[in-house]
Amino acid sequence: MKLFKSLLVAPATLGLLAPMSATANEVTINDFNPAEELAVTNSRVDGLEARLNNFEAGGFSETTSASFSVDASIGAIDGDSTSEKTVAAYQFNIGLSTSFTGEDSLDIAIDSGSDSAATADDPLGFDTGSSLQVDGVAYSFPVGGISMLVGFDTDISSAFTGACTYSAFTDYMGKCGTDKSVDVGGGGVTVAGSYAFDSGFSLAGGVSGTSDSSAGIMTKEGDDYYGIEAAYTADSWGVAVAYASDDNAGSAETTYWGVNANYSFDIADISVGFETEETSGTDKTGYFVGLTFPEVGPGSVSLGAGTSANFTDAETEYMIYEASYSYPVNDGMTITPGVFIEEKSGDDLTGVMVKSSFSF
Repeated sequence: MKLFKSLLVAPATLGLLAPMSATANEVTINDFNPAEELAVTNSRVDGLEARLNNFEAGGFSETTSASFSVDASIGAIDGDSTSEKTVAAYQFNIGLSTSFTGEDSLDIAIDSGSDSAATADDPLGFDTGSSLQVDGVAYSFPVGGISMLVGFDTDISSAFTGACTYSAFTDYMGKCGTDKSVDVGGGGVTVAGSYAFDSGFSLAGGVSGTSDSSAGIMTKEGDDYYGIEAAYTADSWGVAVAYASDDNAGSAETTYWGVNANYSFDIADISVGFETEETSGTDKTGYFVGLTFPEVGPGSVSLGAGTSANFTDAETEYMIYEASYSYPVNDGMTITPGVFIEEKSGDDLTGVMVKSSFSF
């Protein structure tokens, strides 16, 4: 600010001297008062500084914080005709959070990414679209002992505790085999709440309706979700059980039951998941198991296996396997090389990828 003030003083002083030099032959020593001129200059500078201070104070609230992250990947998938060549992808995320009472939180997610989104068959992609766009707006606040959440483009599971500690390499494995129950989505207009007991037990539930204005919220034409979860968390283990329902916009309803759990041993953490779904009398199941070794050299090793979807007893069950090694280069950068294999009815997919993650 001292340097900035000196830069402001210079033009302000030149502005005072310019009219003086233009009429120098009319000015006498008695007309020139250095103290008065200096006071005027200081007054102008102080006024500008006050305006800048007001701008800085009002431009960004003291209770507002911002976080930034960048993920970049390069790799290839053998067996997938669209990804066999080496490709690169990225995503850039901004998280804004502010509090108005000290107990509430307004959170906004803004994302930008590559051309293609990640899928079970192609985990090399990230968030779609190179332009920055709002990916979710949520406001959480207490009501008595209940933590409430109201959001747009927000999943019901944002209020869930969960019980999976697996450090996943691909997005699908990150759901621990319960991506329709414990990790129930919604993604529309969401209202959810949770209550944590002192014993480590917690309850949560919520509803989410489509954000399509042509269908409306909680109507027969809209796709609506309901979910409820009970979880228990201890020092070295945890378990979560959840029920979810998707009305499929007025067609046959699909219901889900899911459970995931974790246990921490001395050398490794294990996470498991199991999920069932039912639509019009047709039952499907899926499962997952993952191991994370938190101290292997400078980083950690993750090994995971699970069904690629939920399958009926009559269907052929296909699996996904993955292995990765994640190590921090510094406090803000992590490198994760890894491989995955996905079983298919035709050729299996084998992918190799290196992901770099930056947070700042």
